[in-house]
Amino acid sequence: MSLVNHNDVPLQPFPGGATYQTLVGDDEGSTPVRIGIQTSPPGYATPTHSHPYMEVITILSGSGEAWIEGQEGLATLEPGVTLVLPAHQPHWFRATGDQPLVTCGVHASPDRIVDIHEA
Repeated sequence: MSLVNHNDVPLQPFPGGATYQTLVGDDEGSTPVRIGIQTSPPGYATPTHSHPYMEVITILSGSGEAWIEGQEGLATLEPGVTLVLPAHQPHWFRATGDQPLVTCGVHASPDRIVDIHEA
């Protein structure tokens, strides 16, 4: 068993001011899943994107909203909500409110692969 102390995991900057911490996974792809915590500042928004594998996102703190192709309206993101996204399903999310949106994402892949969709 491995123990991951979040304080020992470096932050990876994302364009737009968000950060990502890879808790499980490495550059060699030695694990069957990749798990990370993303902290998105107020107003941050991802581009419309998808992944070639299932992604599960749990909201840890903050608030936001998400668009998921094939679903009517926007999903409200708040603690206690988990999104389960099948492979290749376009989606985006954004942080709303005045606090960062903190999410824990599980990628059913050894690598984090993001396919950006043009508007």
